[in-house]
Amino acid sequence: MTEKETILLVAGGTGGHFFPAEALGSVLTERGFDVHLLTDERIRPLIKTFSSDHVHIIRSATFFGKNPLKLICGLSQLLCGMYQSRRLIRHCKPCLVAGFGGYPTLPPLYVATRMRIPTFIHEQNAVLGRTNRFLAPRVNVIAGGFLKVTGKFSGKTIITGNPLRAEVIKAASIPYRAARGNKPFSLLVFGGSQGATFFSKILPQALALIDSSVRNRLFIIQQARLSDLGRLRESYEKLGIKADIRFFFSNMPWHIAQAHYIIARSGALTVAEVAAIGRPALMVPYPDSLDNDQMQNAAMFALSGGIDVVRQEQLMPERLATFIRNAIDDPDRLESMAEATRFAACSSIMATERLADVTQGIIAGKSVDMMKEEMA
Repeated sequence: MTEKETILLVAGGTGGHFFPAEALGSVLTERGFDVHLLTDERIRPLIKTFSSDHVHIIRSATFFGKNPLKLICGLSQLLCGMYQSRRLIRHCKPCLVAGFGGYPTLPPLYVATRMRIPTFIHEQNAVLGRTNRFLAPRVNVIAGGFLKVTGKFSGKTIITGNPLRAEVIKAASIPYRAARGNKPFSLLVFGGSQGATFFSKILPQALALIDSSVRNRLFIIQQARLSDLGRLRESYEKLGIKADIRFFFSNMPWHIAQAHYIIARSGALTVAEVAAIGRPALMVPYPDSLDNDQMQNAAMFALSGGIDVVRQEQLMPERLATFIRNAIDDPDRLESMAEATRFAACSSIMATERLADVTQGIIAGKSVDMMKEEMA
């Protein structure tokens, strides 16, 4: 019996980095590889598909900023992470190491490049994040979700799309059905790991400006911070609005598929999943995102006509109320938006398989041009 080849996937401690790694890991496992995950403590609650002996916690910390003490602490953690990574790589003897962004990606990928092990990074956003920018000149291949193939790294960049979880692909098969007449209208609101508080503040203010006859049709599913849950539930109760408000939804792809309209941030994973499932949405990019990546993510799909994009500083309660009223009053427009979004993202369904093909291509020593030709 042939011994399985080992692949190490490295993902920083947020769902936006982890879920694409998880999706790729599942496909590579099906293809006969022994796949391990390297991450930090923050990701433990999300891990479902990796067995405990295939999950390795690597120490790391951000080393960006001007605070000297934080810089020293960050560099110390980084050196510890490199030592851990070197020991793990020597033990596992991987044929490839792949990174999906976030500062925990840096130690294992940097060590792997120094040990001349084949590597690639996957960037989910429209622009390279800081860690991926640091690693870009060192890795063999840069795979991208929304990246533009320009600049000094264009020769090693392949656009695969953002890998989608099996739950998302399943949800993408559910057709969009508009809420006509007096039927209930499902509004899904979520802000990711950052920025949910803004929605918790502005939504009740906006909904208070809408006629009660319209509010009575609403059913809101909303992700909120723990500190906002009680106040938000009380606000919706006073407005006579039915709502399901939680800190975390384990089945978010299903909720996306059931929604008639979505209000959300525009992290790469959010945009990819909403587009793949094909639902009309209002995207409000998180204003403090590094490199303005959320605005650039949203802009990619705004061109399709499937989503509206508004900067946070331009979204007042009155304007948000207008968006919600127009969505409820014009089901035909929402149907058109859903169709446009799904069409713009139709190739995303195959993103995981494409990235798995790239992974195997790198292991086999294929050139970037050859892999691009095979994907065409």
